[in-house]
Amino acid sequence: MKSTRLITAIVCLCLAISTKAQSDYFFPQEARFDPKIPSPEKYLGYEIGTLHTRHDAIVGYMRELARLSNRAKLDTIGETYEHRQLVVLTVTTPENLNNLEEIRQEHLKLVDPTADNGDLNAQKSIVLLGYNVHGNEPSSSEAAMLTAYYYVAGLHAEVTNALEEGVIMIDPAFNPDGRDRHSTWANTYKGDPMVSDPVDAEHNEMWPRGRTNHYWYDLNRDWLPLAHVESQARIEFYHKWYPNVVTDFHEMGTNSTYFFEPTKPYGSENPVVPRDNYDGLNNLFAEYFHEALDEIGSLYFTKEAYDNSYPGYGSTYPDIHGALGLVFEQASSRGHIQDSDMGKVAFAFTIKNHLTSSLATVRAAVGEKPTLLNHMSNYFETAVDEGNQAGGGWVFGDQADDTRNQAFLDLLLRHRIKTYALDESISLGGKQFEAGNAFYVPNGQKQYRMVRTMFEQVTQFHDSIFYDASSWTAALTYNMPYERYAGKADLNGAELTFDDLTSGYESVPNARYAYLIEWDEYYAPKALNYLLERGLYVNAAFKEFSLETHEGLKEFSYGTLMIPVARQEVDADLVHAFVEEATDLAGIKAYAANTGYSTTGIDLGSRNFRTIRQPKALMVIGGSTSSYEAGEVWHLLDSKVGMPITKVWEDNLGRVDWSKYNTLVLVSGYYGSLGENTINRIKQWVREGGTVITIRNATSWAVSSKFVNEEFADRPEFDNPDRMDYATAGDVRGSTAIGGSMYMADIDITHPLGFGYTRRDLPVYRNHSIFLKPSKDPFSTVVKYTENPLLSGYVKQQNLEKLGGTASLIVSGIGRGNVIMFADNPNFRGMWYGTNKLFLNALFFGNLF
Repeated sequence: MKSTRLITAIVCLCLAISTKAQSDYFFPQEARFDPKIPSPEKYLGYEIGTLHTRHDAIVGYMRELARLSNRAKLDTIGETYEHRQLVVLTVTTPENLNNLEEIRQEHLKLVDPTADNGDLNAQKSIVLLGYNVHGNEPSSSEAAMLTAYYYVAGLHAEVTNALEEGVIMIDPAFNPDGRDRHSTWANTYKGDPMVSDPVDAEHNEMWPRGRTNHYWYDLNRDWLPLAHVESQARIEFYHKWYPNVVTDFHEMGTNSTYFFEPTKPYGSENPVVPRDNYDGLNNLFAEYFHEALDEIGSLYFTKEAYDNSYPGYGSTYPDIHGALGLVFEQASSRGHIQDSDMGKVAFAFTIKNHLTSSLATVRAAVGEKPTLLNHMSNYFETAVDEGNQAGGGWVFGDQADDTRNQAFLDLLLRHRIKTYALDESISLGGKQFEAGNAFYVPNGQKQYRMVRTMFEQVTQFHDSIFYDASSWTAALTYNMPYERYAGKADLNGAELTFDDLTSGYESVPNARYAYLIEWDEYYAPKALNYLLERGLYVNAAFKEFSLETHEGLKEFSYGTLMIPVARQEVDADLVHAFVEEATDLAGIKAYAANTGYSTTGIDLGSRNFRTIRQPKALMVIGGSTSSYEAGEVWHLLDSKVGMPITKVWEDNLGRVDWSKYNTLVLVSGYYGSLGENTINRIKQWVREGGTVITIRNATSWAVSSKFVNEEFADRPEFDNPDRMDYATAGDVRGSTAIGGSMYMADIDITHPLGFGYTRRDLPVYRNHSIFLKPSKDPFSTVVKYTENPLLSGYVKQQNLEKLGGTASLIVSGIGRGNVIMFADNPNFRGMWYGTNKLFLNALFFGNLF
């Protein structure tokens, strides 16, 4: 018995020493903690840094802190696609917590230029500490738990002062689905003893890796598009509070050190953000960061590599809302320990650095509270002033596609941009905007800088090197007709709210002959898919016509869907019910026709109506394929069409029964690894009537491998001196890349791939150097760049000169099938509503010509 007690005592002593050792390692020496509050190690049962913590355990720990402490409350602000909770832990004094709504309302006066800010000294500094937007950059969520413990349990003066002067909000994981995907991988392959060899499986995740969310989307690019539920929930919470400081913690290559802002001056900064953010706040906070990292001896760098230009970053969006957004990058252990050029990088070490920066951020936010509060107030005041000085605003609206209008309005309202439905029609820049589908965004509003982000086209830059996209004009991504209104008086109309965003569905009466659905509505493919899944025969119009409907004489364009009543395998009442359900689901309307005899153009029994086959689509994933592009296709079909797509690992393609499919999607990747037999089998399947859709690098592979009989256009040549300084190599070479910009193209709206478009001008997005020659068949170049195509973003002049007149979308026939080749990605970042229809046309109409 005595020996058992002795062993127990020794074990307890070891655990106490271990826990204290961890506190000594992670926290400042002066830190003192409430023993009633469990540390993360005590709650989890293991030391931080020895395992990757699952998201449910992180949420559980946050919930436990809120249960045990009157300093903390936990809010669930949403959930992911895989139903993991999105939570925010708010930490402040008990008194502040009891008065939290009053604090919020007083704080919101800072973003209202018409309000009296009152006594700023009495207000609080609102700090949003955001972590782990890239799931396989996991150290920051572990740091989030330590940070939460530090402020919930801390008893020393730094903590009590921070809680008195600030409200600290901790979002432990922006991307829970990706985090758990990576955590499972790292924990599964963890060795004992641990293996630091970089080639070990632990440090090399399999496709699609944990960086992205459920749909393989990079959520650190989604603060502007808001394509995903995680971002939509987060933006809603953001605008509830308008925090003064927002952090965004990341990881980078193992052989690097640590990065904190400021970023590269001018060239890496957003053009609408005032200079006092970059020249003032960033440098002010940098003093706190370098002092904290100097204290623990961590190497770091600033003013290079990373940027704050793209407004969809978690560290840039706050800058455009009167706050200070901050990005941090830590050399990754990508597992639990990994060799680097300067020794081993341990998971615990990466966590410590992010914890150190978290505490320094709060320290700075409290210490510089007056500066931050004044900055936010001044930011929105000057935004209104600049907007009023600019005058007028922007008029927009698609006259044929109300569902796309509604989607763009939803985006504007989510970003709190004041928007009005015009009472009267207006003509601007040669465009006619009819009341009912005409909208107005005035410049004179507090969100003026976000208005610029949505509508301005920028082609002049301080730099020619971009970390990400150089253009993000949202109106162009939606293919939204718009014009600058420069009048002195604002236009008349009613301000819109979310309640005004209504479905375009209208009940259709029973038809004796046929139902007609216009294809120019964005969600028409959703209705079509619904009808095809229920076994109805649906035909597409290859010519224009006009016909008497239940609403009188109406003109119908290319691609109009015709659902005959008699030629179906179900009775007329069920046909009507299916049409009602389909249009209700898609938020569009159908027209009842009691005759097939047209007033002009083709009759409904014409051979120029062709029967649409139900897509049975397969997409290759894994291996060399782009998980981003594959995820964009998957998300588009899930969320906008409701259509399943079979995802097949590249290694399993040779086992596919091709008779079960009629469409193959190849996203960017190198498909030579499929092997000659598999490639020949796919070619034979195309000859038999199959459709292949290639995107970007897959198009390049199809041309270069001679899978199709098409050619590249001439690439630009860059004249460089025989000898240049080595230090300039990165800038010189980088300036020749097409990193992400927008261009005008001409679309053949009479081609089945162009059905549903009502104008020949079409903005496209380009972030590659594939120059595709137009097809030798004069009818097969569906989308072609105009001669001087640049709309917005950076491109080197030599690239621009060669780009004009090249192809963006061509078709190459093989036997009875088609290969449809996109040089550009029509589904980029879930934001390109304007070009999505090209891809959906390829899916539904790819075999009809």
